[in-house]
Amino acid sequence: MATDQTGHIQADKLTKNFRKTQAVRGVDFDVAPGEIYGLIGPDGAGKTTTIRMLAGVMKPTSGIARVSGFDTAREAENLRQQVGYMAQRFSLYGDLSVRENIEFYADIFGVRGKDREPRIKRLLQFARLEEFQERDAGVLSGGMKKKLGLACALIHRPKVLFLDEPTNGVDPISRREFWDILSDLHIRGVTIFISTAYMDEAERCSRVGMIYQGEIIQQGSPAALRQLVKGDLLSIVTPDLQAAEPIVTRLEGVYEVQVYGDRLHVFVDDAKRRHFEIEQALGNAGLSAQIRETAPHLQEAFISLVAHERQPAK
Repeated sequence: MATDQTGHIQADKLTKNFRKTQAVRGVDFDVAPGEIYGLIGPDGAGKTTTIRMLAGVMKPTSGIARVSGFDTAREAENLRQQVGYMAQRFSLYGDLSVRENIEFYADIFGVRGKDREPRIKRLLQFARLEEFQERDAGVLSGGMKKKLGLACALIHRPKVLFLDEPTNGVDPISRREFWDILSDLHIRGVTIFISTAYMDEAERCSRVGMIYQGEIIQQGSPAALRQLVKGDLLSIVTPDLQAAEPIVTRLEGVYEVQVYGDRLHVFVDDAKRRHFEIEQALGNAGLSAQIRETAPHLQEAFISLVAHERQPAK
């Protein structure tokens, strides 16, 4: 007896080539219904191409993807009602009002009958756009345009939502409001697959996939990925980062040094032992330092894992 696949995302060796360039290299996913899955990676890593294949917008060169049980390449039309897709540049119509844009997408997805108007009203309220519904979309702020794009993508009540860097270029307050909306959708059981360049957003996902040069280099919960970093982490605040970095990098037991804002984050084999040695080395160079042991963030884990990928095989 077949099991209900609604909201389930699966990919097996999904690959996409553009002429001589392999943009995505045999990626695998298994995203459970109702999960928030975050895809993180640098520009050109393959995030957009991956999402477009999963959403049924682009056919893979090889491999297979299934969303809610539908083959995304062969059953894209059947998939259409199951999926909401918001591209990086969502196609809003600037000369139409907020409400008219939502109504337009309601027409596209065949949302008619007595449920149409209540659904539009709920979305306007949900996206906090009620008081702006008569305003032209072209004059909205960046954050409001993103929320309108999300409302349009939700008009047909999809079970799966694909979002390609939806908060890119949006101010912090609007980003938080956008994620408040996503959290509500998550609670309602919508599967959300999102790519993001913001590590604080990735921390809010159930699981994260790190993609680099078209390959998934690690997948897991944010907590599990943070634990993959080799060694203990020391945070060093010193008045001259430029002078301190090469001194610390050369010391025994230091695996890696990352500049992190106004401080150095240093991965070492033994925090207690190396704390004293680093403090002494910097002191000998005339540099004061405040050193404390800390837990790694997802950003440090990602940078460390990518640096490992870049190292030539021995």
